[in-house]
Amino acid sequence: MKMITALTAATVTAAALLTGPATPAYAAPYWNKNGKCKQTDPEGRVIPTRVGNHELGWNHFSGKHNIRKCAIVNAALAGKVDKKNGARLEYWGYALSSGRQVKIIVIAQYARRTSDGRYDAGAGQKIGVITAYCKGTNKCPNWINE
Repeated sequence: MKMITALTAATVTAAALLTGPATPAYAAPYWNKNGKCKQTDPEGRVIPTRVGNHELGWNHFSGKHNIRKCAIVNAALAGKVDKKNGARLEYWGYALSSGRQVKIIVIAQYARRTSDGRYDAGAGQKIGVITAYCKGTNKCPNWINE
């Protein structure tokens, strides 16, 4: 009887070492759900621009893409949806100043969760603006923020 107990304990220990620790439950990345701005499109959708984080929202595009004014994002959102793929909406707008022009693209998720399920805005809420950028360049020119 002692031999079986010792063998069982050794087998359990070996199995635990081979499989490693229990896999932790999946945790969603942190993001700030507070609103920075919002705009209603012509079809009555209220699209929030949330503070977000480095992957989506204001904190993402204001640094990476150099868009630092709600007016730029809201101008595009005030127009019709230019491309739609389920809950993913794409709006196009233009920034103009002293003969200069740049096309602004704003991508919004009009659903409670992002398409990959990593982010959740909460019951009755929409994710809103994922990103905004100037077409053809990674960083928008400084003059759009003047």
